[in-house]
Amino acid sequence: MQFDFALLLVLATAICGVVWFYDKAVLAPKRRACLESAEAQASGPLPEEVVAKINHEPGWVDTGRSMFPVLFVVLVLRSFLVEPFQIPSGSMLPTLQIGDFILVNKYHYGIRLPVTNTKVLELNSPQRGDVAVFRYPKQPNVNYIKRVVGLPGDRIKYVDKVLYVNGVPQSQELLVKLPPSRPERLVMEENLDGVQHQIFRDVYRRGIVGEWVVPEGHYFMVGDNRDNSNDSRYWGFVADDLLVGKAFAVWMHWPTLFSIPDFGDARQIK
Repeated sequence: MQFDFALLLVLATAICGVVWFYDKAVLAPKRRACLESAEAQASGPLPEEVVAKINHEPGWVDTGRSMFPVLFVVLVLRSFLVEPFQIPSGSMLPTLQIGDFILVNKYHYGIRLPVTNTKVLELNSPQRGDVAVFRYPKQPNVNYIKRVVGLPGDRIKYVDKVLYVNGVPQSQELLVKLPPSRPERLVMEENLDGVQHQIFRDVYRRGIVGEWVVPEGHYFMVGDNRDNSNDSRYWGFVADDLLVGKAFAVWMHWPTLFSIPDFGDARQIK
């Protein structure tokens, strides 16, 4: 079952913020007034236990007030700066391993509001060869990670497991054949319009064949594990408003007990 962590974080921050403001604007002045009144009636300093009792905050107020700054900082960092993701599948092998924890630059493709993902400030556009996280078009609450292959207006063709961009084949060089591997797998170095990276190709698996023209405001995304990636070759293009950010670092690797060998997505750490 998928749930929207961004929405949950925004709601939690908003609720704690309301509690903090209510305490600061309403409850705290009442406590101070009560304390001043008690001191005036006592004509002197009050015992510490009496002062503590008057200043006592309900548990829900103390929790909301203390959690608000923490949640607010997390919300700002996660929504506008950097967000961590974990790789649960092999669709980006050999570039990203199953169990890799990656960092994603959230502002690289523009400043976007949390939850709605509405762009409020234009910055950079995706470039061919970027490894990008985006919302899966068929299920926007699920995050996918793939390599940007096609830009708006590009003509993309995939024949005999070779990418063609605007009629130009993107060269591949054999690096090694993995022994033993089932299915037999080749490690290739692909030059994608000047961006060199490694890809996997299965020897005996038949590759998809197709040709696509990328519409304006959309991108064509393909996984590096070419014969084991559910990507734009199967379900189409990614709209600009579905972009989440650009992956820029692997900060930790933690092997998973149960991995998804084929057709996977990038899931945020929750």
